[in-house]
Amino acid sequence: MALLELTDVAKTYRSAGRTVPAVRGVDLALERGRTVGLVGESGCGKSTLGRIIAGLHPQSAGVVTFDGLALPHAYRDRAVRRRVQMVFQHPYQSLNPRMRVEAIIAEPLRLLAGTTGREADRRVDEVLQLVGLDATYRRRLPRELSGGQQQRVAIARALVSRPDLVVLDEPTSGLDQSVRGRIVALLRHIQAEEGVAYLFISHDLDTVRRLADEVAVMYLGRIVERATTAELFAAPRHPYTRALLSAVPSMDPRRRGTRVPLAGETPSPSELPVGCAFASRCVRALDRCRAEQPELAPDPISADRLVECFNPVPQP
Repeated sequence: MALLELTDVAKTYRSAGRTVPAVRGVDLALERGRTVGLVGESGCGKSTLGRIIAGLHPQSAGVVTFDGLALPHAYRDRAVRRRVQMVFQHPYQSLNPRMRVEAIIAEPLRLLAGTTGREADRRVDEVLQLVGLDATYRRRLPRELSGGQQQRVAIARALVSRPDLVVLDEPTSGLDQSVRGRIVALLRHIQAEEGVAYLFISHDLDTVRRLADEVAVMYLGRIVERATTAELFAAPRHPYTRALLSAVPSMDPRRRGTRVPLAGETPSPSELPVGCAFASRCVRALDRCRAEQPELAPDPISADRLVECFNPVPQP
């Protein structure tokens, strides 16, 4: 049984009298100790899905289970709540500016595990060492830290309760390339040491490629392709995935000049067209694509890959 399973999950909001779907019929599974990268353009629903999993927003429809327990209802039990944690995109905004590092990290222990005193101090020292910060950082305030150090504190706070799953929402987006590389190396080291699973939400495809075991691609609230990282980057099957990957800068001269442009504008989530939402921008669209909604299904060429497309990109 997968650690995390989503079945037909949807999330809608009301805006100006209209119903706006942010997530539409998502199926997803994540195994223990593995990393799934969730990628797509801004506004595609990645962060909303992460917040549903973390219990910050309830789903409007569908089922989310964690280790066989239905979410978000299971989060009423603190023993379950401590097992799923989240690291947010902007570390400084997620850290209490009036609390010192030791108090920030110890807070989940106190609230979720009832751990205080020497035992809490010992665990704070453990996770500080795990994220590469020594004991001198314990008494610092968030404003006294660099962006990379702030994110390490945010990661330490997420790990202190020994979770089984961490939702990482753009954890490297505000960091320069060298710091980003160190954070990725840190996350891989922690996963090897602690056996934690990650849902890694990002628009940084190069970082996803280095960290994720599998990648799920979202477009307008739906997952349109899912495959192992190696398979997806080597030969994307969905036309949207192909265009998304072609926009990644490359130092390889053989890959330069191969960008696949997207025609037209992204449809409004409140006025989605009939059929495939990507059809109006897709050079491979068929008449069927404009009339029917394709379903995420096993790829005829590779059973390990799922693709939501009537006319996928041929394999090279």
